[in-house]
Amino acid sequence: MPAKKKSRRTRLIVIGVVLVLVAGIVYGSYWSVATVRASLPQTTGTLQLKGLASAVQVKRDGNGIPQIYADTAEDLFRAQGYVQAQDRFYEMDVRRHLTAGRLSEMFGSGQVETDAFLRTLGWRRVAQQEYDTKLSATTKKYLQAYSDGVNAYLDGHSGADLSVEYAALKFSNDYVPEKWTPVDSVAWLKAMAWDLRGNMQDEIDRSLLSSRLNRAQIDQLYPAYPYARNKPIVEDGKVNESTGDYETAGTITKAGTSPGSGTGADTNTGGTGTGTEAGTGTGTGTASTSEATSNVQSQLSSLSDTLDEIPALLGPNGNGIGSNSWVVSGEHTTTGKPLLANDPHLAPQMPSLWYQMGLHCNSVGKSCPFDVAGYTFSGMPGVIIGHNQSIAWGMTNLGADVTDLYLEKVTADTYLYDGKQQRFKTRKETIKVAGGGDRTITVRSTDNGPVISDRSAELRTVGDQAPVPNSAPDRGDGYAVSLKWTALYPSNTVDAVFELDTATDWKQFRAAARDFAVPSQNLIYADDKGAHGHIGYQAPGWIPVRAAGYDGTYPAPGWDPRYQWKKPIPFSAMPYDYDPKRGYIVTANQAVVDQQKYPYLLTEDWGYGMRSQRIDDLIQLKIRDGGLVSMDDMQEMQGDSFSVVAKKLVPMLLKINIKNDKDDYVRDAQKLLEGWDLNQDSDSAPAAYFNAVWRNILKLAFGNKLPKELRPQGQCLTVPAADQTGPVDDLGGAPKLVRECGRRAADQAQPDGGDRWFEVVLSILDDEDNPWWTTSPTAFYDKDSGRARTTRDELFAQAMKDARYELTAKLGKDIDTWSWGRLHTLELRNQTLGTGGPAVVRWLLNRGPWQIGGGEGAVNAAGWNAAGGYEVVWVPSMRMVVSLDDFDKSRWINLTGASGHAYSSHYTDQTTKWAKGELLPWVFTKQPVDGATEDTLALTP
Repeated sequence: MPAKKKSRRTRLIVIGVVLVLVAGIVYGSYWSVATVRASLPQTTGTLQLKGLASAVQVKRDGNGIPQIYADTAEDLFRAQGYVQAQDRFYEMDVRRHLTAGRLSEMFGSGQVETDAFLRTLGWRRVAQQEYDTKLSATTKKYLQAYSDGVNAYLDGHSGADLSVEYAALKFSNDYVPEKWTPVDSVAWLKAMAWDLRGNMQDEIDRSLLSSRLNRAQIDQLYPAYPYARNKPIVEDGKVNESTGDYETAGTITKAGTSPGSGTGADTNTGGTGTGTEAGTGTGTGTASTSEATSNVQSQLSSLSDTLDEIPALLGPNGNGIGSNSWVVSGEHTTTGKPLLANDPHLAPQMPSLWYQMGLHCNSVGKSCPFDVAGYTFSGMPGVIIGHNQSIAWGMTNLGADVTDLYLEKVTADTYLYDGKQQRFKTRKETIKVAGGGDRTITVRSTDNGPVISDRSAELRTVGDQAPVPNSAPDRGDGYAVSLKWTALYPSNTVDAVFELDTATDWKQFRAAARDFAVPSQNLIYADDKGAHGHIGYQAPGWIPVRAAGYDGTYPAPGWDPRYQWKKPIPFSAMPYDYDPKRGYIVTANQAVVDQQKYPYLLTEDWGYGMRSQRIDDLIQLKIRDGGLVSMDDMQEMQGDSFSVVAKKLVPMLLKINIKNDKDDYVRDAQKLLEGWDLNQDSDSAPAAYFNAVWRNILKLAFGNKLPKELRPQGQCLTVPAADQTGPVDDLGGAPKLVRECGRRAADQAQPDGGDRWFEVVLSILDDEDNPWWTTSPTAFYDKDSGRARTTRDELFAQAMKDARYELTAKLGKDIDTWSWGRLHTLELRNQTLGTGGPAVVRWLLNRGPWQIGGGEGAVNAAGWNAAGGYEVVWVPSMRMVVSLDDFDKSRWINLTGASGHAYSSHYTDQTTKWAKGELLPWVFTKQPVDGATEDTLALTP
């Protein structure tokens, strides 16, 4: 059969690209039209794929999304590897180099420090251990088949034939990709776990804040979860004191009697201590923990800087960042069966982190059990989120605290533990560098984990000023810092992926969840069984039990055995819900349970429930009087851009009496808020002004009082020296003023404007004279400075003025031309050459900007960092709505497109629809798939 290559990228762009490249801009040479098009894959006709038992069909729809049909499971995954390599191999190659700490081999000496940190963490080593000791024989068989498919594609392609980026790399270092291995796939879950690791950044930030704030002030910036206002995921459950099992009111299956409560998870104690459960440990109280660690201060700033350099594969870390998923029972839907929605919020990437596809056995049975479609990661077999022929599932980040930093008292060769000197576990790592000599590092580990402070000269003196209790060892030259993290212990999470893909009911779903150890995710469920189907929720994950009194919010003394982890929370005690009486379940990174009513600590750093409660309210509005939720309603909820922050603050802002020499100039902007519907549409001028006011409120009230380590790069302030600040009103005399500039990347800086900061503002909103409302940092720290303290309304007035001038500079003087989308733009950047390559290469590989609605705290969470600016820094990375009544009526969308090739018509063909909140039809069964197919490729033995 004749072969066809997809090359429908706009001809004018291709011609323009070729003219630029022929002009000799890139590396003094040029690429021809053939180079530009060489990597576009064959999508029709027939190709031979070594190792197949029988022919496989690959059917691509008009968006290039593949559905694969095979007779055996191994053929299915072999073809999946081949097809993903066709569309996304460069992305896969970069990912495996990152997880292995080998970026320097591709990109040179600029990545050595990143590689050294990643080698210290040892993601690849743990992935190898998982493959060797934890994964089932069946999972290994699938991983090997997938790898064989990738390598079959590599056998026939190289250089620019793989992707245009390789043409650029060839000019610089003659890089040649190596064969794919099963461990390359396993290691990607470690990267996923890293970006979803929980409160590690909060733990660091609390310590950094102590250089300027006291413990009470820091606690004010981390308020308690508002359980009375924002519901947790599971409202009615509890742990049975007799059995230790989690039970929820009105459920059919008790946690202790389903396969999900098997002993596999409950007895998993790899890498942990052998102490007792929570409440029976002998750890010291919170006060002494704080005394030991609350003032680590600048010693941790270097660690924070190092973490900023690690690529944020899934998104920046902070409150308000997360995902949405919810499911409505068939009793409350127009279809009579459940509807399930999911949209994970991750960093915008080119191409999208997700890859859409379907995997279908021609005859579903024990030997070939797959009939599944959804979203997966390039480089991993199976489907991560989606549905099969019987059930659907979604995921959001649970946010469990699965990391702890430990202060370690060290010598050259030993560290102190329980009064004795212990020898480090050490290993040598050699980092190969493109265009340079090899670098060798020594990795040291304690029983707590790798010593991550070794990766920085400054961190070698970590803790040299930290106050410690009288029983602490002499600090000498300071303390090192080690990292304990559940992902550094082998697990069988990859098994869970295939178990989810083939589960057909709640019982099998929970059995799969039991194996989903890292990262800990909220798993939401629906099936088509019975009259109205069933809905459910399960909290899985390997979550440590800490000693009584230690909550993981500050670094712990590593020399004290009382701070060691105990056994993990038993799976049978993990929260779950099944067919709750309210008829729906919402997960959006809010608290899983009321922590005061649950015997195990999951975390002290939940998201604060702004998005989850908005979704809950929207569902209630539909069903309260017997109404029914439709597919269109689910899609509309995903696009909801209502600002909960504005609902609270706008009435107060409209009452502010603006007083200055240009009253009308600011009042004109203030009037924009009159009659505003509080939706953050891309064409909304009121949304633009309000968000600018919110940003300036946060900056004046909090941002200017934070240490430089948390403020955005380039923001320079004259403030009291850190060693002359302390508890408000405690200083005597005028402090010495210094000029300090922020050090944190714009998308990581604080205050980021997330729902934590909304809770902080709410906590002081009725206290008009609260010290935080003081606009002058000097007056905040010292009442005798001679500078007046301001009130809430005075700060609000100043923020409104500052916002007016800021938007005039950015958008122009005429407020009629303002719009939120002009500020709130999305640019999609290639994650390597698109950020660090020559300007012309960035132009070739990147796309945008798009003007985007939504915003921080909205259900349509196109997030921005209030400290850093208005650019979109995290997004709903995909959206799906699944109909359990008829899977062919489901809908989905990706952030970009199926292809990672810059000149494919499927590079960004979904992005504009995504930006408008539109979804694509998602057909599943064979006949509708055939009807939507535009290209068919036959893979033969």
